[in-house]
Amino acid sequence: MVVARGGALAIGGRTIASLVAGDGTAAVPHAVLLTRPVASMRDLADAVHALCTVHGAPERRAPQLAIADPALQHWMSRISAVRADERALIARLAADVGPSPSTPGHAAAEAALLTQRQVLDRLANSDRAGCALGAAVALTLDWVAVRAVLDNAARRLFGTWTNGTDDIARQIEALLAQATLPVSIERAMLFGAEQLLAQHRGLWHLLEARASARDRE
Repeated sequence: MVVARGGALAIGGRTIASLVAGDGTAAVPHAVLLTRPVASMRDLADAVHALCTVHGAPERRAPQLAIADPALQHWMSRISAVRADERALIARLAADVGPSPSTPGHAAAEAALLTQRQVLDRLANSDRAGCALGAAVALTLDWVAVRAVLDNAARRLFGTWTNGTDDIARQIEALLAQATLPVSIERAMLFGAEQLLAQHRGLWHLLEARASARDRE
């Protein structure tokens, strides 16, 4: 849990790290199932293509800092390179895993994923100071669990893949633990984080429903 000096990012006992732990990918049973060796390759393929739709587009606008914080600014410049590597991984997996598995209601599911991508685009472009940064931090922390799903697919296809997402997540936790931010920015960051995690939960629940529909066929 991120516990910042002076109570930063700990409004009402909530932190972005605690939100991710309780409401993020690692807390969704279907996502956890997809990290296991017994996971269906069809379900992994579906997850890869869904993540490619939602997160595979070119880099969203970098969050704007409302305060001068060189350490956070450096982290944001570093995260752009990490995200580019992750998009490359998703693109390669999507190409090698084969097409999305045939599933009833595919058109509706694709529309839902495109809507999620649009929501994330709006979060990244939010003019509310701190909102986009909170979404970016939540994405970075939650991506550790998302990457576990992608790593499982990569192992099945290629054997292994380099993973640097744990390090970048630990770095932002450490930075936020030392940051003292205005309460208005903290609240906006928490809001942005909540909205990002809501989209991820919706994605995994959609994939679980699709897997159940395939099992009934």
